[in-house]
Amino acid sequence: MFTREEWIIGDKLSLIKSKTVLIIGLGGVGGYVLESLVRAGISNVIIVDNDIVDITNLNRQIISLQDNIGNKKVLEWKKRVLNINPNINVIDYDMFVTDENIDELFKHKIDYVVDACDTINTKKALIRKCIKNKIKIITSMGTGNKLDPSKLTITDIRKTSYDPIAKILRKMIRDERINVKIPVVTSSEKPIIKGKVGSISYVPAMAGLYITSYIINDILRSEENV
Repeated sequence: MFTREEWIIGDKLSLIKSKTVLIIGLGGVGGYVLESLVRAGISNVIIVDNDIVDITNLNRQIISLQDNIGNKKVLEWKKRVLNINPNINVIDYDMFVTDENIDELFKHKIDYVVDACDTINTKKALIRKCIKNKIKIITSMGTGNKLDPSKLTITDIRKTSYDPIAKILRKMIRDERINVKIPVVTSSEKPIIKGKVGSISYVPAMAGLYITSYIINDILRSEENV
């Protein structure tokens, strides 16, 4: 199934297949990360979400369909990725990540962590855990109330702007004197509205694809530097 990818990267596909990615949050951003990583050859995924497919997900979440509303997202995603690649190793957690249960996730060997969740305390816990365990992490900032995907970029958390989530995390980085880079996907677009958080199909999707691009290219660069 990866013939056309092998035309580009050759035997490096085996390196991609060997990596394990933990994805927390399977919504508008995380869903596209998972979909594109699996189609790019990642063969070991750990997926985490405690939500169900809701009718309001239909405008932006790739897993959502009229006939699976009300079903658990992790179960729908496990079924989908195995339907794409039956040889993939999927570990699913139907849970809300907290300081009390986060260790359960990190008992596995993990190469990359994708933080695509909405909860600030979970984002903080994941950053701390990855720094402590020297695991690469990339985290998604807010994509709500944005319409221009060309304003998305991957940068260090310290260089973000117009993002209330990033502002909180920047303070944490300063207060805890964290001196390593924390890559994030963020938008420099000023929010369209304030108050209610609206969304459109393509902005979170593009953020997810940026994350996949970051991970795959990082794997390939790491191989070149060996």
